[in-house]
Amino acid sequence: MSRERDLFAAFIEFADTFVADYDVVEFLHRLAERCVELINASEVGIMLADREGVLHYVASSSELMRVIELVELQHDEGPCLDAYRTGLAVHSESTGDAIARWPRVARHARDLGFQAMAALPMRLRSEVIGALNVFSTTPEPLSSRDRQLAQALADIATIGILQERALSDERIVTTQLEGALQSRILIEQAKGIVAEHNHVSIDDAFKLLRGYARNHNRLLGNTAYDVIEGTLAAEALTAPARSGGT
Repeated sequence: MSRERDLFAAFIEFADTFVADYDVVEFLHRLAERCVELINASEVGIMLADREGVLHYVASSSELMRVIELVELQHDEGPCLDAYRTGLAVHSESTGDAIARWPRVARHARDLGFQAMAALPMRLRSEVIGALNVFSTTPEPLSSRDRQLAQALADIATIGILQERALSDERIVTTQLEGALQSRILIEQAKGIVAEHNHVSIDDAFKLLRGYARNHNRLLGNTAYDVIEGTLAAEALTAPARSGGT
């Protein structure tokens, strides 16, 4: 029953997120983290496509998973790319199977300790906007129940991005996706600045950025931009939040 309660709470949390001008990148990072908690997965990552149909890394449960996603993009192979291109769920049955299908990515993943991998398309009807990567350090493939749950979470992410108000307006959808991808670039730059100035790891730097954005009710991308521009000192991210915001 504990898992069912956690799942119900996650659905309520994400449904409550779908308001005007919500933070897409923050939402997807939260969803990746919830996936790790709810299914038999060690790490989860999310990629979105731009207007030309090219996939880009957007969110992950850790810095390690970000590296895997970038390796997939670099070599143009992997479960995430296959799930996006086919619109179908992709699962490896074994490490050998993964190496046969995605030799460069699978070997890199194996070297990092991953033994099983899968990906689910982020789709709404016939429209596929990205994919959700699911990697595990154990050799067991996702169970049927976990596959269904992972796909449901991928569907939630898709609905969260497209939203009903944007379904009939391709320009709005494109702008929203491009905004998420642009925010991702700013966040990566800001993570490096925060890590260097505060002498912390990249994962911890990202936690500082997210924590500041949450505590001050700001968009994650805007927070990253201010750090890059120097209008928000990297050291300020470690300061406790004040009541009433900034």
